[in-house]
Amino acid sequence: MVATGQPAPDFEAPNQDGAPFRLSSLRGRSVILYFYPRADTPGCTIEAKGFRDLLPDLTKKGVAVVGVSTDDCPDQKAFAQKYGLPFTLVADKSKNVAGQYGVLGPHGAAKRVSFFVDPKGTVVEVVEGSPDTHLDRARARFL
Repeated sequence: MVATGQPAPDFEAPNQDGAPFRLSSLRGRSVILYFYPRADTPGCTIEAKGFRDLLPDLTKKGVAVVGVSTDDCPDQKAFAQKYGLPFTLVADKSKNVAGQYGVLGPHGAAKRVSFFVDPKGTVVEVVEGSPDTHLDRARARFL
């Protein structure tokens, strides 16, 4: 797994609309790059809605939020629409992004891990655990 102090691996993968997204497009901003197992499941929904609700304050601080799961584009788009998620969801159907970050679980889904990335692209914190833990650490670090 990518560790604190290491560069966040750049990647290109489709977002929920099927358009290409590159992590490096956010260079110069802090980023919460969070991986989650599956769109529209209970824990993943709690986490996504939590980041949605924090987004206005995070945006004021210059922080971007990007969610990644191994779901496909239509599943990511439906998840974003159902819960009004105003940030990028990456459809990592190929599992390349989860593999790069070392968070691919034994059943082929991403593990719940967040990487907090500084404006230079360095991982400054790695968070595992419950959705609430990820949200609490994001508040503590960025707000």
